Amino acid sequence: AQRISSGRIPHLCREHFTMVASNGPTAAQAVQSPMLFSRHTQAILYNYKVNPVQRMLDFDYLCRRETPSLAALVSVGSKGGFEKVFFGTKEIALPVYGSTKDAVKAHPNADVFINYASFRSAYQSSMEALEIPTIKVVVIIAEGVPEADVKRLIAVSKKKGKIVIGPATVGGIQAGAFKIGDTAGTVDNIIACKLHRPGSVGFVSKSGGLSNESYNIISRTTDGLFEGIAVGGDAFPGTTLADHVLRFQQIPQIKMIVVLGELGGTDEYAIVDCLKAGKITKPVVAWVSGTCAKVFPTEVQFGHAGAKSGGLKESAEAKNQALKDAGAVVPTSFEEYPVVIAQTFKKLVESGQHVPVPDVVPPEMPMDVKKAMKAGKVRASTNIVCTISDDRGEEPTYAGVPMSELIEKDYSVGDVMALLWFKRSLPKWATKFLEMCLIIAADHGPCVSGAHNTIIAARAGKDLVACVASGLLTIGPRFGGAIDDAARDFKRAKDSGQSPEEFVESMKKAGTRISGIGHRIKSAENPDKRVTLLLDYADRHFPEAIYKDYALKVQAYTLTKANNLILNVDGCIGALICDMLASCGSFTDEEVQEVLDIGTLNGLFIQARTIGLIGHALDQKRMKQPLYRHPWDDILYAEEAMQKPQEPDAASGDKGMGTAKSTLDLIKLQLGSNAS
Repeated sequence: AQRISSGRIPHLCREHFTMVASNGPTAAQAVQSPMLFSRHTQAILYNYKVNPVQRMLDFDYLCRRETPSLAALVSVGSKGGFEKVFFGTKEIALPVYGSTKDAVKAHPNADVFINYASFRSAYQSSMEALEIPTIKVVVIIAEGVPEADVKRLIAVSKKKGKIVIGPATVGGIQAGAFKIGDTAGTVDNIIACKLHRPGSVGFVSKSGGLSNESYNIISRTTDGLFEGIAVGGDAFPGTTLADHVLRFQQIPQIKMIVVLGELGGTDEYAIVDCLKAGKITKPVVAWVSGTCAKVFPTEVQFGHAGAKSGGLKESAEAKNQALKDAGAVVPTSFEEYPVVIAQTFKKLVESGQHVPVPDVVPPEMPMDVKKAMKAGKVRASTNIVCTISDDRGEEPTYAGVPMSELIEKDYSVGDVMALLWFKRSLPKWATKFLEMCLIIAADHGPCVSGAHNTIIAARAGKDLVACVASGLLTIGPRFGGAIDDAARDFKRAKDSGQSPEEFVESMKKAGTRISGIGHRIKSAENPDKRVTLLLDYADRHFPEAIYKDYALKVQAYTLTKANNLILNVDGCIGALICDMLASCGSFTDEEVQEVLDIGTLNGLFIQARTIGLIGHALDQKRMKQPLYRHPWDDILYAEEAMQKPQEPDAASGDKGMGTAKSTLDLIKLQLGSNAS
């Protein structure tokens, strides 16, 4: 019993042991067909990994499969959706499901479950897959799955007639048909090893890395691989070397079998027993690695959990000798491994038992644009051009200035604005002015339209972004968005030589409102303090201010028409920005005009007012203000007056207005009604 539980049964074919111990078939016997995969096999991949998925689909393209070998991806807890992947030259969408159950329900023909879960959750997800009737093969990639869990998985797989490959495996491959995850490596390696088309050799090993090496050896010494399996390096693999060797015996396309074992454990002895019993009649080339263990004075643990030099029977030398005595072709060293494979294959061909499979030229594999560009093989036009910043290096840069320099040299917010908005450094008086604009325009109380909208949205329970966006969307020609227009108008008029009077009268004649002039509350007797502060700063720090002086002359003329037609904060900022750009020595006339034409200056109001809008939203949320509803008594309900025709006034001889023809008519009507 102790020997059975440890899995060390050196002189008994594992197939016979399992039938006696469990009173049931082995995994190899339980599967109806010895072929695990075909060109039509589809898999469900658990715990999405980018590279394995794309490599499987690239292999499909090389094999000229008509349908992808992956039917679906499982990402536990996700709400589903799709992942974009390449299938040859086409981009396709692979469906993603939040559970294995949902994936299987949608894709009942997918009979392979490739499990990329970590060792912590591999047991639960693999057991769930084994319980699903349509799943025939479960592949467990993770290393370190507890041995007790693996034993339970093996027991269930045998009971249900399923195959488990792994744990601690890279998977397997059927050449020209189907491959698991990262098996066989890159596209170049697959082509070099002739895995895009089937050969006639069945290969099984514990090691994924040595499997790749062996595929290369087989491609150089035979007509190539038909199927290769890496059972995994743990002490208790889901299926053993012997399980797959027995399968290979039943597959007609496989003419010879190659085995690569390793020291530790006794799995190779099951092959020995099956050879002696005549259950394996095809030529077997076998090598057990780890012969170097004898040079160590004590027991050595090699890379795999099961590769541990224990007693003499578990040594590589003992197993190699046993295999040789049973009839396998065993080289004297790994260096001779390719030689004996070639010799064995040659004998098959010369004896007429096998006609080599002809080579097939694989289709040319499309190269990803990124890889091709990196290799210098293609050039592609970019979709987006950025000239203000770069995040590709060790640290971001703003207009070429590294982030560390911005911090170490105490760059201000105004300095950063100059770099990102104008792509150059500006004098301190200029960046200080930009910061001053931000401070002055940050907020103007809760009554203005932007703040009002933000407050309403906050009281409706909207998130901060929605609240601020609600306020920002009111910015335009009537609210805060007049800075650009004011700057353009003042600059155009001044540069063209128009007098302030001519400018005002020309705008009036054209029916165009003068941006930057006029205020709903402020007047000549009650000036806007913000404008006063800006003008004072310009007088003290600007080298020259010709556009500011021109705007003040325009104000002097408009004040003769109405007391509230003063230079407002938009107009003041617009004129002073023109002065800043013209007098700082960093811009040409064309660059100044471009700054005005592309709407740069309204950015000042947008950036500044965002500060205040955030404040209003947070203020409402802190106070937990309820949903806002506007009071009735603040609304003029004019529906009845708009719809009903008016009776003529007999006393005055008025024949009546009929339905109101305009808003002005309605107002006059209502004013008359109120007067009466």
